[in-house]
Amino acid sequence: MGFYSPQEIASYTVTSGYKKANLSIVQSTILGFEAGAFIALGFLLYIRVTASMPSEWGSFTSFIGAALFPLGLILTLMAGGELLTGNMMAVPLSRMANRISTIQLLKNISIITMSNFAGAIFVAYFFGHVVGLTETRLYLTQTISLAEHKIEASFVQAFVSGIGCNWLVASAVWLSYGAKDMSGKVLGIWFPTMAFVAIGFQHVVANMFLIPAAIFAGYFTWIEYLENFVPVFLGNAVGGSMFVAGAYWLTYLANKNKELDGKNKIDEFPRPVTTQSK
Repeated sequence: MGFYSPQEIASYTVTSGYKKANLSIVQSTILGFEAGAFIALGFLLYIRVTASMPSEWGSFTSFIGAALFPLGLILTLMAGGELLTGNMMAVPLSRMANRISTIQLLKNISIITMSNFAGAIFVAYFFGHVVGLTETRLYLTQTISLAEHKIEASFVQAFVSGIGCNWLVASAVWLSYGAKDMSGKVLGIWFPTMAFVAIGFQHVVANMFLIPAAIFAGYFTWIEYLENFVPVFLGNAVGGSMFVAGAYWLTYLANKNKELDGKNKIDEFPRPVTTQSK
């Protein structure tokens, strides 16, 4: 099972961020919708499986749910999707390397935020509310309990939790870029994603599904959702752009911009210098 070195992943991530920022509005919107729906489906799976588990199982129930949730990110990265939290790492890294402009960065983040929300809301309303998958029997109790836990966090708590979340999620994306085969990518995605869910960190796109699902059931308000969205969004942005992209830019790319000069290196997968294998 081969993989690329961190230096090679950094170069590839710059290329990935460039390509993301240069997708058309239609492409970004479609892929953003898909990713938002995928993450929502992963959370829906979490609720449906864990809701009926015995309370005596304690934290093991959370572990089972956390082990299932990565389905959403696996689908996004393997089947195709543009996820806000991943873009908060790859697109800023491309900006740091001067491959794109600040306007391109802001445009991409804005489009992906709105399209992720549309995909997550679609699943929350049609599958959760219309079909009733989050509003029947134990599933409603679980949905309300999880949403309440997110909403009751203070601004600072939600912000810091958002940092922790995207430190792990962006690292999952980073690892997937480093794997050479599908099984390696799935493993790279699974462990960090499972960890953030098990810990209880807040993910802005997952919350786009969970809290609205509770709102559609008659609990909480859109104002409460907005009060959660802002700090979690900001925390996720800091976690992805600073704790992953910024850290690796300083380590691997800050003094090597000359190696990235030339448009021919932007449109290609950087050729590995060395190959490592497990």
